[in-house]
Amino acid sequence: MIKMTSQKPYLIRAVYEWLIDNGATPYLLVDTSFKDVIVPEAFINDSKIVLNIAPDAVQHYEVDNENIHFSARFSGKRMELFIPIEAVLGIYGKENNQGMFFSEEQTSPPTLPSNSSKEKAKPKLMIVK
Repeated sequence: MIKMTSQKPYLIRAVYEWLIDNGATPYLLVDTSFKDVIVPEAFINDSKIVLNIAPDAVQHYEVDNENIHFSARFSGKRMELFIPIEAVLGIYGKENNQGMFFSEEQTSPPTLPSNSSKEKAKPKLMIVK
């Protein structure tokens, strides 16, 4: 079986582009309780933060399959933000709340049980009349 990477970073990139193409302001909802999240603590509410990630609000916006990284100004001070993909709860448009939200089960790909101790059954062809 092929081990697949998480769909989440691909979906985040696609929704971001879709929002920008449609003139919406992309907002990122982040669970700040995840390890390695770096965001301005003064704006955290109930372990969550909403960030405006529009091109005119951030600099050096980068999303790879593991993290989101960019810089932005908060109260006039520049800050480097770092968000692991698993901490993203949603990406949506400010104007209409359209976008994509992720459940907590989607924070990491499901782990399938290993069948390494069992021999895999070979496929069989059967004539169906």
